[in-house]
Amino acid sequence: MYGPTDLRKETLVEIDGVPFKVVDYAQKQMGRGGSIVNTKLKNLITGGVIDRTFRNDERVKPADVQRQKLQYLYTQGDTHSLMDLSTYETYEVSTSVDSDVPKYILEGGEIEGYLFGGQVIGFEWPKNVPLKVVEAPGSDKGNSAAGATKAVKLETGIEVQAPLFIKAGDMVKVDTRSGAYIERLK
Repeated sequence: MYGPTDLRKETLVEIDGVPFKVVDYAQKQMGRGGSIVNTKLKNLITGGVIDRTFRNDERVKPADVQRQKLQYLYTQGDTHSLMDLSTYETYEVSTSVDSDVPKYILEGGEIEGYLFGGQVIGFEWPKNVPLKVVEAPGSDKGNSAAGATKAVKLETGIEVQAPLFIKAGDMVKVDTRSGAYIERLK
């Protein structure tokens, strides 16, 4: 069992049978009354965030959430198919769990998944992913105004705004949190 002072960012806890991840943590001293811990907790099943205050004497159960390497197989309709790389077990995951899977990962690519009660409840995304540009319209010669961008299509089918010098065949780094172009890879 965790005490309130053990609840640091990224700690996984279970409250009323539901797994949560600590998103924010602040401890406050209360004079003679001890201390309290204010937290923001993200529900790993619904994605909702709640505020919760713990007194110094409260205990919280650690969540039985496993992180597992999964291989993305395909998306059909509103279901992602993934396979556990150690047991070869397949999981059917609703797109409502995370609709970004086909945007940033190719079929056959790997991703870290959260499993709770034998079900995939979410994914741990890297901050950025490398993707190949498949379509990039040409730009006018001499049109090099600072910050000028154009829409380019990536191998997963998404479009991002990239600088004018990006062309088809280039590898670019894309931020998975915002979907924005970061840089061209060599």
